[in-house]
Amino acid sequence: MAGHALIEQHLVALARGLPSAVLDELADGLIETYEQHLARGLDPAAAAEAAVAEFGDAGQIVASFARQAPGRRTAVTLLATGPVFAACWGPSLLLGHAWRWPIPVAAIILFGLALLGVVATLAVAAGSRRDYHRTRLALPGGIGLVLVDIAMLVAVLFAAPALVWPMAVAIPASLARIGLTVWSMPQVLAN
Repeated sequence: MAGHALIEQHLVALARGLPSAVLDELADGLIETYEQHLARGLDPAAAAEAAVAEFGDAGQIVASFARQAPGRRTAVTLLATGPVFAACWGPSLLLGHAWRWPIPVAAIILFGLALLGVVATLAVAAGSRRDYHRTRLALPGGIGLVLVDIAMLVAVLFAAPALVWPMAVAIPASLARIGLTVWSMPQVLAN
């Protein structure tokens, strides 16, 4: 264990904001720093204060990890690509006269709400600069985005009377985003 109440308090503060694997690494470093100060002849209280001061404020440490979190990076990337996909699918739906497709109004509303929910979830993950745990919202946001893309592809496949030329870009783009999103999810989940 840490050996001093101040070290324990610092670790508790870090534990509130970081995953256990990261916390274990930081705890080892903090305890090692504390022990080095003890070996240099400082009393336990002074060694603990020096180790904590050297290590840095818990809030700043958590914020640094949150800014670099895989979930946050994934969410930022997915949100940044959103306008590109809108530019691909917008003309596809307009030229394909999507308003005439035999899709129930409830399904269209549900699709729109799902898309808004995905964007909101990814926005929370992308905007989280001080809370590492919120960056993990990229996982449900990414899964939701994959489902939205699949729903769009299914709608085109089964409801569109004919494919229009912009779909030659939109369909492969959505397939690529599905693949890349699924590929990035294990890293988000692991951290």
